[in-house]
Amino acid sequence: MNITSLSNTFSVRRLDGNDIDLIYSLCADNSIFYHYHPPFVTRESILQDMKALPPGKDEHDKFYVGFFDEGRLAAVLDLILDYPERGTDFIGFFMMNVDLQGRGSGSKIIRECITYLKTTGCLKIRLGVDKGNPQSNAFWQKNGFRIVEEREYILMELEL
Repeated sequence: MNITSLSNTFSVRRLDGNDIDLIYSLCADNSIFYHYHPPFVTRESILQDMKALPPGKDEHDKFYVGFFDEGRLAAVLDLILDYPERGTDFIGFFMMNVDLQGRGSGSKIIRECITYLKTTGCLKIRLGVDKGNPQSNAFWQKNGFRIVEEREYILMELEL
């Protein structure tokens, strides 16, 4: 996967331990998310998320990336390829800088990611949304994702 192709608008690169403070600042400003998804973010939880893998996956399948606008972190995306099955990519986490929310930037990033993932052979994108979080649910539905199942999270999918 060529992560720089995930966006034509933003510069994209892998995030690592050197980016923890940037990521923390972006996440800490998103209090609505943590109201529905406690506990509140910590630097340690970010490091854990950067390394977290579902069963059967390894670090080559995981892309914890940042989208940058003129050097400023605009969004964070955690993407797992071919999970839970081949041809399905899983978005484990997506968060926008609060200053860019409500302007269409998040939808633009997701549309550009979808366009690129189609070229890699991805057939479906899956993600989970916290129950009761109207902001996240509305964002993903606006971007074409449909509810497929409700468990402890609301599972959503987009067929490409």
